[in-house]
Amino acid sequence: MRDFRTWDVYKDSMNFVKDIYIFSKELPKDEEYGLRSQLRRAAVSIVNNIAEGSAKSSSKDFHRYLEISLGSAFEVETLLNVIKSLDYCNQATTDKMLTDIDSIERRLNAFIQKIRREDFR
Repeated sequence: MRDFRTWDVYKDSMNFVKDIYIFSKELPKDEEYGLRSQLRRAAVSIVNNIAEGSAKSSSKDFHRYLEISLGSAFEVETLLNVIKSLDYCNQATTDKMLTDIDSIERRLNAFIQKIRREDFR
């Protein structure tokens, strides 16, 4: 079993989820069941899939869950861009969230590549 709790990408993604919950409170009330809900669910999906994948016995399954996590990160990025284009939140804060999710995406991708390389050894 892999200990996902020790991985920096997991810890940073957990902190990002907290930031998303705080950030999304700025969204208009009529987006409570739209963008706010979708943004929160996608952010939580990032860490959920890292954790769930770590319990898989095969590297192939683990790799698949990390890819799902990366897909959720791209979903968060897209939702943040929608929020930015609609000018729903402070632009500087939105830009910070976009920078943070970009970092998570890059690190997840590097982790996926590492797992893939280990599979071919």
